[in-house]
Amino acid sequence: MTTPPAAPRPRGGAASAGRTRDAYFDNAKYLTIVLVACGHAGEPLTYGSRAATAIYLTVYAFHMPAFALISGYFSRSFDMGPGRLKRLLTGVVVPYIVFEVAYTLFYRWAQDDPGYPISLLDPWYVMWFLVALFVWRITTPLWLSLRHPVPVALAVSALGSLSPDTGGDLALQRVLAFLPFFVLGLTLRPDHFARLRTRRARRIALPVGVGALCAAYVVAPWFNAEWFYHRKSVADLDVPRWAGLLTTPALFALALVLTACFLAWVPGRRTWFTTLGAGTMYGYLLHGFIIKSSRFWGWYDHPWLHTPLGELTVTAAAVVMITLLCTDPVRRVLRCVVEPRMAWAFRHTGK
Repeated sequence: MTTPPAAPRPRGGAASAGRTRDAYFDNAKYLTIVLVACGHAGEPLTYGSRAATAIYLTVYAFHMPAFALISGYFSRSFDMGPGRLKRLLTGVVVPYIVFEVAYTLFYRWAQDDPGYPISLLDPWYVMWFLVALFVWRITTPLWLSLRHPVPVALAVSALGSLSPDTGGDLALQRVLAFLPFFVLGLTLRPDHFARLRTRRARRIALPVGVGALCAAYVVAPWFNAEWFYHRKSVADLDVPRWAGLLTTPALFALALVLTACFLAWVPGRRTWFTTLGAGTMYGYLLHGFIIKSSRFWGWYDHPWLHTPLGELTVTAAAVVMITLLCTDPVRRVLRCVVEPRMAWAFRHTGK
């Protein structure tokens, strides 16, 4: 979802003259935001549809871990230098404040609830990821200084899952839950991804993915999707607290396997959607307004949408929606709030 911290901003949807973007990662970012949009749009279709629930569970098992991992990979060079901090503030903090306020005002209007509070400590809907990205990135130097950062992050995540008090302010439950994937991304190198981009890896990934989908179909009637949301502690999911010491690494392993399968099938060549990978933050921040509108105004009340053809239509509409939101015209209009330069606010450092 994020671009490399030190990368110059491309214009017109193309790479700047002095640098070429990696088509593989732009493709991966676009396809992951498509999965996010399809997951959000398809959630109401899971009620009463075992097949839709199976697909939903499969997607939710890995799509946000994949986001976190890719974000970590592109955060490897974060060193708390003035330029990096400026990009963190303009690319994460400012959009968070703007859109958190915008979402709150949208809720007030849509629900006719003028008293609904504006709180920057309680991220609304999709905004939790920007809080997580800020916390992860600001702690990057610490993780890179450790000898074994991934096991440490996994231990922190497991301990965080034990306490019902971890959630609440700043969506800390989710911040800690997805932390190991970000930290893992920090440790990866191009050759790790190269191993996935082989025919052998793709041949292995296909049956594994199909197997995961079949397993999701089996457990769909009783499995609680909250395990993948990471909004609650294990105690809030009606299991003993100590279970978090087992479920956290188990869910990490599951997500990691499915993420690897997904990345194995991401095309490495330039495609029609490659340039859209640079605009995934726009799609992420904006699509929540449309998704929430569908809930507020009962768009899913039509019985036809809950038929197989209706489910396919909803999926196609979600793909079209998120694709349009990632396009260059949208980026040009909203760059002032999603990627503001804010030169007036910073001293010139020459970096």
